[in-house]
Amino acid sequence: MTWAIEEKSYSQRRACGLIGLAPKTYRYASRRSDDVEIRERLKILAGQRRRFGYRRLHILLRREGIALNHKKLFRLYREERLTVRRRGGRKRALGTRAPMTLPQGPNQRWSLDFVADQLVDGRRFRVLVIVDDFTRECLALVVDTSLSGQRVVRELDALIALRGRPLMVVSDNGTELTSRAILQWQEDSRVEWHYIAPGKPMQNGFVESLNGRFRDECLNEHMFRNLSSARQLIEEWRTDYNAHRPHTSLGGLTPGEFATRSRTDQSENRVQL
Repeated sequence: MTWAIEEKSYSQRRACGLIGLAPKTYRYASRRSDDVEIRERLKILAGQRRRFGYRRLHILLRREGIALNHKKLFRLYREERLTVRRRGGRKRALGTRAPMTLPQGPNQRWSLDFVADQLVDGRRFRVLVIVDDFTRECLALVVDTSLSGQRVVRELDALIALRGRPLMVVSDNGTELTSRAILQWQEDSRVEWHYIAPGKPMQNGFVESLNGRFRDECLNEHMFRNLSSARQLIEEWRTDYNAHRPHTSLGGLTPGEFATRSRTDQSENRVQL
């Protein structure tokens, strides 16, 4: 088209007629903004949060005052070839998922589980994960090479000193969590302890969900030189998770923001009563 006009000296109308193109279409110039600043900020956030998809990035941009709808963001996300690489994993059998009754306030139910990983020298370590099922706050990520029932008791007592006593604790039937130390702690603290059915991890779905995010965004993203380094990086991730990471099940709020709002609502309700 341009060649016919410039090299053959055809008129624009004649050149368009030869290829069946309307002159208005040829003359059309897009008025769409290049969105250079948004694209650059999007790439920076995607580089910092490599396991975040466009929906969570949308929330982060909105927090910074960058207003655009999700369709436009998705277009920019695709044009910049930003994607979350799918990690491989073993196939799991699908079973019946019984719905869990949600707690109605903070500290009503905590969930516990263990996650394992290794240092660069091959030494294994474990992480005790504790989550508040209502606020989705990650209460603790305790890192050590060995975590006995007595150590779990000490960590629970430390949390209770900071936050108060939960009404219930949920866990699987692991040896550390069915030890004499744990059974004695249940009796002394008068906290109800619920053990999920063997082979049914989704009965402890809140901590399992957190475990997935923790492994995907932290454990799989770092090489841990030693135990001290692992503790520092993992605690930084926990702080970021509670204070900055938007949680889709909380309407885009962070667990910390949701916990603050819940405490405020409860205080206002008590005043009204």
